[in-house]
Amino acid sequence: MVEKLEKTLIEDEVVSRFNAPIPGESMTNSPANPNSWERPPQHVDEDDVMKELYLLLTDPGNLQPLINLIDEGTPLDEIAQVILYQGYTSGKYNPDLMLLLIEPTLFLLISIADYAEIKDYVLYEGEENDPETNIPDDDVVPVDMDGDGISDEPKQKTKKEPDESSVSSSLLAKIKTDLPSKVKEAITKNGDV
Repeated sequence: MVEKLEKTLIEDEVVSRFNAPIPGESMTNSPANPNSWERPPQHVDEDDVMKELYLLLTDPGNLQPLINLIDEGTPLDEIAQVILYQGYTSGKYNPDLMLLLIEPTLFLLISIADYAEIKDYVLYEGEENDPETNIPDDDVVPVDMDGDGISDEPKQKTKKEPDESSVSSSLLAKIKTDLPSKVKEAITKNGDV
């Protein structure tokens, strides 16, 4: 999984327009051998897919490399995008369900990072330069234009992270009880993060 993830994250490769499929080429494929995403999906329920993703991500062979990716500064949204797109192209779910899975998958990745004690994970690329997530310095004095004692400056928006309501109760219970021990085991087995 990690090799596929690292290969997919490389966006600097030059793509030749002559290597692309001819428009309409997919319409000439044999109906007897459709692509994975052209068949009915294997899953139609969000909870079933999240349970499968939980088992996939917490597998001992996948968990430590995933923790290393997060610790190296790979944005969590890119990891989630690769994981979810891979599931879609293999026919596990349709694109609509894939979009519904974004927030719970990010919550799961954030939980893995928290239990691995990675506090400076990157949620999305460019997060540190985003003016909406910057916290003002302590020496900034609020402006009170009308003299009522209340600052007239607009409130700064805080970074919105996925919350527990985006995950089913059964998966949330696994995240809170089972995940910490799996992460600790992966870290101790393969050394510190």
